[in-house]
Order: sequence, then C-alpha cells, then structure tokens
Amino acid sequence: MTDSLKMQNVTYKRGMKTILHDVTLTLAPGKIVGLLGENGAGKTTLMRTITGSAKSRGAIAVNGTSVEAERKRYVSFSEQLRGFTDNTKLSRIVAFYETVYADFENERFHEIADFLQLDLSLKLAALSKGMKEKLVIALTLARRTTLYLLDEPFSGIDSMSRKKIINSIIQWKPENATMVISDHYVSEIAPILDEIVVVKDQTIYTHRKADEVREEFHIGIEAYYESLYERGNDND
Repeated sequence: MTDSLKMQNVTYKRGMKTILHDVTLTLAPGKIVGLLGENGAGKTTLMRTITGSAKSRGAIAVNGTSVEAERKRYVSFSEQLRGFTDNTKLSRIVAFYETVYADFENERFHEIADFLQLDLSLKLAALSKGMKEKLVIALTLARRTTLYLLDEPFSGIDSMSRKKIINSIIQWKPENATMVISDHYVSEIAPILDEIVVVKDQTIYTHRKADEVREEFHIGIEAYYESLYERGNDND
C-alpha cells in the first residue's frame, strides 16, 4: 500500500534562518500520529511544507505523488479562516468549501457540525475562539482524503468539549487515511495515537510507535516527550 506521506531531506529556511533541516519522515496509511515539539520547533512549518504553502527543498510525496498541485488534493489542512470577513455566514463558508474541494462531503460536514453544536446561520463575528476552532475541525474533516493535518486544533475549546471531540476523531477519520495532530494537550490526545513524531533541533528527533514507548520506558507519551527535551537541555 502506498505511503500516506514520504518526506526526504526536506529543508526550509526563512530568510537566513533555518527552521527545518534534513527532515526525513514516512507515514503509513491508517495511522493517527502525534506531532510533538516545543513552541517554535517547526511543527506548523512542517505541515505547511507538506501542503506546499511553505516552499522547501527536498522531496515530498503524498499518496505517492510528489507534484505539488496534485499532492494538495490529498491533504486536508486545518488552516484558519483567512479570507473570510467577520460578516460572512457559516453557511457561505460551507458552500465555498463545497465548490473548491471535490472531496468535500456535505452530509459528513453536517454530521460533525451537529455533534459540535455549530449554528450555521451565524456570522463569523458571533463565534468565540473555541467555536471557530470547532468550525475549522468540521471543515477539515468533512473532506474525504488521504492525509489530515490538524495544527493546534483544540487550544480555544473547553476541556469537556475537547475530550468529546478527541474521543470522536477515530470515527471521523476514514479507515485508510492518516491523521497528524499537533497539540499541546499531549496527555489528552495520547490514548488515540498510534505513533509520535517529535520535532527538535530543526529536524525529526524521533519517530516511534506509541505502544513501543509505553512498553520500553514504562511511562506515558507526555512524560517521554518531555524527557527528550529535558535530556537535550541538560547537554546544552
């Protein structure tokens, strides 16, 4: 089966500063992957290189295709609601997604939106930060594609709602699709993770199966991830 994602020797610089260096990563179909790293480690940039919105050097293939215009078809990225004014109704945003993305499933969107208690008659200006994030989650997951990239999707959502959403993600993800979640609520997303990828020192510091971490180190995912940074800081 074709890998969902394959990155080889990917480097990204902003001006004279190197953000990512020599990133090599392969993700198999059907996995839920936690993308972990401290603020500024390059997690968002890594996702943007995959979508092509951050121009990088190296090879990136999604669902077997490395042509940028084609691989975008296989990636659903939780970008914020740029380009929409505060006066835009949610229903108009949904209509836009239906027009732009051939794989956007209206019935699937409404199922998720109902679960998240989104009122589509409202305008963006009427939404709290948490409700906007719920809208972004629904729009992102309503596409039926190969690779889902969720970048800090829960930061403004209250604890109770966050847990309900995390527990429901498994049923929203197509069976053979891969989902990458970058989030600071590591302990909350840990139970649904198949693998973890840690970004540190401008590259992929480690990529491991979640169960292997638990069995080998006898600690949780969050404790393991934090130990990698503590170990590095001790050596500085």
